[in-house]
Amino acid sequence: MRCILAAKMKAFFEVLEQFYKKVLLGATLENESQEYIFYLNPAVLAQDCSTAASPECSNRRGVQGRDQPPSTTLGTISVVSVCLKRHSPTCSAREIMLLQLTVIKVMITRILSVETDFHAKEKYRDIITILLKSSDIDSTLTCMFQNSDKLLCHMAAKCLALLLYFQMREEIALSNSWIAFCQTNLSEYPENEKAVYCLWTLTFIIKEIFKDTCSQKTEILKQFLTLFDTAFEVFYNSLFSQHFESCQDTSKIISSLICSLELLELLIASRVHLKLHFTCQRILFLKPSCVLGVITWPVQAFVKRRFIIFIKKCLLWKVGEDLCRGSGPALMPPDQHLGVDMLALADAVLQAVDLGLLRTLSVHGKPPFFGGDEVQPAHKRVPGPDHVILRAASLLIIKSLEIKFQNCASANEMKVGLQNFMAELLTFLKPHLQPSLQPHNACEWISRVFIEQDDDMVEAARASLGIYLTLIRECKAAERLTQEKEMCNHHTHEYGYNPHCVFLFLLKNIGFDASVLLDFLISSETCFLEYFVKYLKLLQKDWTDFFTICKYFDVTKSKDNINICACSPSLVQDTSSNQTELRPSAALGNHRNARASGSWVSDASSKPLNQLVMPKETPATLLADSPSPPRASQSLVDYDSSDDSEVEGTDQRSANSKQVSLHQEAVKKFQDTVGTSGDEKEVSLEPQSRPLVPKQSNILFSVDWDTVPNNVSEVGLSSKTLKCFEELQSAVYRLQKKNLFPYNPTALLKLLKRIGAIYNESMNAL
Repeated sequence: MRCILAAKMKAFFEVLEQFYKKVLLGATLENESQEYIFYLNPAVLAQDCSTAASPECSNRRGVQGRDQPPSTTLGTISVVSVCLKRHSPTCSAREIMLLQLTVIKVMITRILSVETDFHAKEKYRDIITILLKSSDIDSTLTCMFQNSDKLLCHMAAKCLALLLYFQMREEIALSNSWIAFCQTNLSEYPENEKAVYCLWTLTFIIKEIFKDTCSQKTEILKQFLTLFDTAFEVFYNSLFSQHFESCQDTSKIISSLICSLELLELLIASRVHLKLHFTCQRILFLKPSCVLGVITWPVQAFVKRRFIIFIKKCLLWKVGEDLCRGSGPALMPPDQHLGVDMLALADAVLQAVDLGLLRTLSVHGKPPFFGGDEVQPAHKRVPGPDHVILRAASLLIIKSLEIKFQNCASANEMKVGLQNFMAELLTFLKPHLQPSLQPHNACEWISRVFIEQDDDMVEAARASLGIYLTLIRECKAAERLTQEKEMCNHHTHEYGYNPHCVFLFLLKNIGFDASVLLDFLISSETCFLEYFVKYLKLLQKDWTDFFTICKYFDVTKSKDNINICACSPSLVQDTSSNQTELRPSAALGNHRNARASGSWVSDASSKPLNQLVMPKETPATLLADSPSPPRASQSLVDYDSSDDSEVEGTDQRSANSKQVSLHQEAVKKFQDTVGTSGDEKEVSLEPQSRPLVPKQSNILFSVDWDTVPNNVSEVGLSSKTLKCFEELQSAVYRLQKKNLFPYNPTALLKLLKRIGAIYNESMNAL
């Protein structure tokens, strides 16, 4: 008898396996749709496979009379079902159930795919529609969530999500029992521990909405979020108002936190991609202190790390990139609440920092690895801080300051905020950077903290530039322009956000390698184009500041073997050695009118800078005493993916781009643009839809190295920088000439040409 039953069970599995193979290939099914339904209904096996089923689940399961195949096979199927339910081992029932769920999943995936044959797709659609009408499959799958088998839970959640999405897409009414299940469990958290299962399903459904290519996805998402908007808000408040220390089973809270975080990211991403703004999509911005509070909880480091990275993505408007990359729809214009929401989040971050958020972060301990935080005994653990935390915390503060300052009333308010928060940040960073930051090297912090993460480094540099430009703009609005700007420049060096120092340290990080800058320019993975254009526009107006800082770098390297940057406040005469120590914040004031007068020497009250003793240097000796980082010699990005490097344009779209960076779209709403002169349109880089090759003499510059003296201080970092710009300009021009550059770089080339002209003018004046 057992042999007969085993044979029947094997026959059931083989039929299901053949069914799976056909669906996997997208083949058309020959038999009537009703014949396949019984093999797909997990209710036949659910009770055997479940080890923790509740009575309510048992009552819902399998009304078998509704989904049996035709009478010709009824006898065989009935015997098989009895065999499976009474005599089969649990593992066999589990394998068959997993195969059933897999077949359903693949079948719906085939229905949603544009590559599936029309006739096969219609057959699959008919089978799934009959399955939904003839069985209570959603209740069966919901009951599987409580199974101790994690793989079965995961597959049940994915399968249910696909079935629910199929129903919404086909305009089939969702099951009232499942809607009530989710609404009740979310609203009754934490008393009801089933909320995490609802989070799984909601997350899977929204992912499927993003993956699909149908034009109704906005309406589908709107229909879906309407059902759970209120319930999720109640859950959000309950989850983040818990007292973690008093909880007995913290693992369940951590599981809920991680699941809710992934769902939150998808909800915010759906706000970015689709023009919707439900409360559940804005809840983080409406109540940001709830999420920020988790960072202060005594939870494991990986939980804090996940939350800090999540908030960083929200501030950078890059949320959802990892979850939706390559499959998301085109971005919609930012909604009307964006500015208010971003300011609320930035205010909450700064308030948390003011209350000691950074002091609660544990940067030491086990560093994170791709596969966990454990190291094999044969390998030594590399000591050091968690640089992921350092980078994320740094970006939290500097980006929040940038957003906050766009709404500040005065320069004094900005300077007080910068003094407080940048001092807090630098104090937090200094113990974790080896070698430690020197007091006169505060501007080096960006290149030191972000050296291993190019996109974050550029974001930090761009944010610091935005802070500087906003501050200078407020200074210009004051009547005491010269005095205010002197104080602002001193402030930028003291607290590490001087744009020239930051840019020079960035160049030093890449070994003054123009090919790396080229990679950055055409990459869709960083906002370097936006940052670079804004910096070049500043450099045109602020050449004397840049030139003086370069001069100081050269002097410092010569005297103290310190490579770059200082933030000391004045030019100090050392009477014991009869030498002058150049400090950039004071030196800047000595050269305000240098270009206007045609002279690069200081005023009569101070020693001429060109009398400083500098080592003999030529443009060929680029960082001879400092080896270039390994990455400087290799390409960083795939040029084929660089379709979306636009900046400062209005309603600009690339004719050949495939996707647009989330940040570059959203930033147009709340990021200040640089400059309001007649050049503004000129530097808004238009997409290149056809070859635009201007005459080389009109677009390129060439530094006249023969006119540069060999024994003056000006031959140093400024020359290295211009040499790098010259090489970059030539490379961009060559690519443009071959129509290989992803956008029209004419405006960028003109900016570089102007910088070259300013440099040549200054050298000729010497």
